[in-house]
Amino acid sequence: MTILRHYHCFFRINQLSLQKRCDMEKRMVKYPIGQQSFVRLRTENFIYVDKTCYIEKLLTGSKYYFLGRPRRFGKSLFLSTLKCFFEGKRELFKGLYIDSADWNWEPHPILYLDLNNQQYKEENNLDILIEDFLSTREREYGLQPSQQDHSIRFAGLIRRMYETTGKGVVILVDEYDKPLVNNIHNRQRFEMYRDKLTTIYSNFKSSADYITLVFLTGVSRFGKLSVFSGLNNIQDITFDIDFSAICGITEEELTDNFKDSIKTLSQRYRRSGDEEQLELKRHYDGYHFSEECPDIYNPFSLLQVFAKRKYGNYWISSGTPTLLVEQLKRTDTDLTQLLNVRCSQNALAGLDIENITPVSLFYQTGYLTIKDYDFDTDIYTLGIPNVEVKQGFFEYLLPYYTSVKNIEPKVFVVDFLAEMEEGLVDAFMKRLESMFAGIGYDMHFDEERNVQNAFLILFSLIGLNVDAEVKTSDGRIDILVRTKDYVYIMELKYDGTPEEALQQIECKEYALPWAIDGRKVIEIGINYSSKKRRIDGWKVRYDN
Repeated sequence: MTILRHYHCFFRINQLSLQKRCDMEKRMVKYPIGQQSFVRLRTENFIYVDKTCYIEKLLTGSKYYFLGRPRRFGKSLFLSTLKCFFEGKRELFKGLYIDSADWNWEPHPILYLDLNNQQYKEENNLDILIEDFLSTREREYGLQPSQQDHSIRFAGLIRRMYETTGKGVVILVDEYDKPLVNNIHNRQRFEMYRDKLTTIYSNFKSSADYITLVFLTGVSRFGKLSVFSGLNNIQDITFDIDFSAICGITEEELTDNFKDSIKTLSQRYRRSGDEEQLELKRHYDGYHFSEECPDIYNPFSLLQVFAKRKYGNYWISSGTPTLLVEQLKRTDTDLTQLLNVRCSQNALAGLDIENITPVSLFYQTGYLTIKDYDFDTDIYTLGIPNVEVKQGFFEYLLPYYTSVKNIEPKVFVVDFLAEMEEGLVDAFMKRLESMFAGIGYDMHFDEERNVQNAFLILFSLIGLNVDAEVKTSDGRIDILVRTKDYVYIMELKYDGTPEEALQQIECKEYALPWAIDGRKVIEIGINYSSKKRRIDGWKVRYDN
């Protein structure tokens, strides 16, 4: 009996333990990393940030829409949400904004074309994909695949779907531009794919009587040679204020949906909730897609950091920016100018295959974002969104200009930061000297200002607290870097001497404002030789 009682007791404890684990699993947040299916998110208890208010905006506006956003910002998930909505799957929307909308929830026929599953390195890749897409849907609606071209069959399918169901067709195209973006440096293949896509997309206009909604997404919108030439009534909501937060996560959405996640992260890093939210903001926030856009967090990185409970460059690491690197190499782009950009919306809205500008490419792919807007001049100021992208710039782009490519960039950054934090001037200056010695001729350091920009960009990308042209009572400090224990005052000379630079710091008393700062002030005079194309000496003075 004693053995039996012990057995029952052990069994009950295990039952309770099992129940406890099940209850914990039920309470655990499921983060939809890489999940783009609205059905899965809603049926399998994944966390979902409600974006369905934008469906209502679409219903009360145009019939044709285009949305451009960087990769992994939620475009595919929004299309999946639209698909479920027009399929009439109201049960999936219970508790969401759109559930209370004035809508009959009757299902519509849907054409969902996903162009993201090919690399388009062969001429027939698009033909194969479209053929499979059309033949599958044709059989579904009682049509026999014919020998007619894809454009004619596309138009016939749209008409047949309407006639069969009595409902307007909803057409959703994911990554409409993938065949073009992947061949942006192959002119012949680019033009071939552009012509094929243009003939298909032109059906959306000619079939207007049979269509309820057309929604296309992509990374880029191509300008003069646009595939939308046959669809001139499409509404581009890429820069639309009312749709600026349709993808990504706002501050309010972060607070409303991830309160427990922030708390868990803060406990791990031994910070308060407010401190943790500031750290998240510093790493992953800062995107703006219109002149009055709220701060947008990168959703992919946020979900990763919450799931792994560890900070990392998740979005950057998920795809090497090969296209950007190739474009920089082809155009001999001056990186110092690229990171200090003012431009019009027209410069950001389209890519012109005849003259691809790195600015539009960097903006549309998410490496630059809108930082300011001048209403009087209608001019945007661009900048790097956050720490993650800064580090991505350093890791993937700067090595193509400098000798950093010979070592692991992350190691370079860690060692450089450590040396500056510890006041090891000769050590970090030797790193700078080595780095500048590896700069190729596509970096145009033809004047002192360009050298100064290079320093500024490097320090900024590494994550230092850096300012340039800092005003004092008697001049401007070229470069000012502040760490926990040190204030570095740097004066640059172009084909001068380090002694002249150090003399200027002393004569103009640049160190005076930091005399009672409490940190040790270090003055560094630096010379850059245009003939040698490198740093040609430095002198150091410790002020206090």
